[in-house]
Amino acid sequence: MANVMPAVLRVHPNYVAPEILLQYQQASGAFETLYTGNPLVRLGAEDLAVYIKRYDVRTDASIGQNSYNSLPSCSITYSEISTSTYLVRTRAEYDHHDTAAFGRTGSSIVEAQRLAMRQGVFQQLRNGLLYGFNPIGGEGLLNTNGATATSLPADSNGNTTISTYDNGQLAFFLLQQISAIKVRTMQVGLPAKISVVTTQRILAQISYQGIVQLTQYQRQGAGSKSTKGLVDDVLGWNDDYISWGADDTLIGKGIGGTDVILITMPEVKKPVGSPINTNAFAELTPGLVGCNLMYCDVAAPKEIVAPLPGGAVDVVSEMRTTPGWSVRPETLTIISAGY
Repeated sequence: MANVMPAVLRVHPNYVAPEILLQYQQASGAFETLYTGNPLVRLGAEDLAVYIKRYDVRTDASIGQNSYNSLPSCSITYSEISTSTYLVRTRAEYDHHDTAAFGRTGSSIVEAQRLAMRQGVFQQLRNGLLYGFNPIGGEGLLNTNGATATSLPADSNGNTTISTYDNGQLAFFLLQQISAIKVRTMQVGLPAKISVVTTQRILAQISYQGIVQLTQYQRQGAGSKSTKGLVDDVLGWNDDYISWGADDTLIGKGIGGTDVILITMPEVKKPVGSPINTNAFAELTPGLVGCNLMYCDVAAPKEIVAPLPGGAVDVVSEMRTTPGWSVRPETLTIISAGY
């Protein structure tokens, strides 16, 4: 990793601002699709795979006015699902000359390299979450087997791109996809969190430019709202919570080079009925309510510091992680939408 600190010429007298103008990268909203909003810190440093135990139940019972000697039975089948783990690593090397040169700029080379390495590791985690490290194996949310994949249909005017789409009809389409997730997961009537991740340009279009006509929606008092605002309102009426995130790596990842709108429910709630519960088997503990998972061995990358010849320092930053893993594919909808 290079540390380029060239000499500079300044006019005197002068004033040097103490703040440093930094290059900002996009802070991805993709991790909001995960159960708890973060990877689960549960792996050992050398664990090579993660397994989840699974029960499949089939129930039956006799019914009649007389008792039966031959009775049906319930069947419980055990199976396991699994995913691989990967070690993400990067390094920094510098000596006392680099440290002194960096100090002239008013900052610490140790902290700068640490944050740069963390950014690199976290960007790889984002890639693994969305696309997997081995996509052919079905890794990553966008490669999930069993996920619902669809394309943005034409509106009543024949438009098929976000920038030309009827704003009200776009809101209704998004609400239709969200309600379909709740139906597939039997969560209708239960408050849920919905996470939507898409590109900045689509998010900006539905947030700032997509104003819904008064003939389609009018909020209390007077006036209309954006496409995003309408979706927020409807979910609020149903006690649902929705988060919106941006990630520009989704540009061109849809069918035919379109952008992707990823809609998911990161966590399900156990449907219950009291006192008679037709979902009683779900009360078996411990039960997993997470839908989209990612496991790692540490909350932040660990750093291994070692000396190098000539007085230099070598720092290796590493973190073991799984790819994004949707263990309940029915909670995931992938929409391909041209901008």
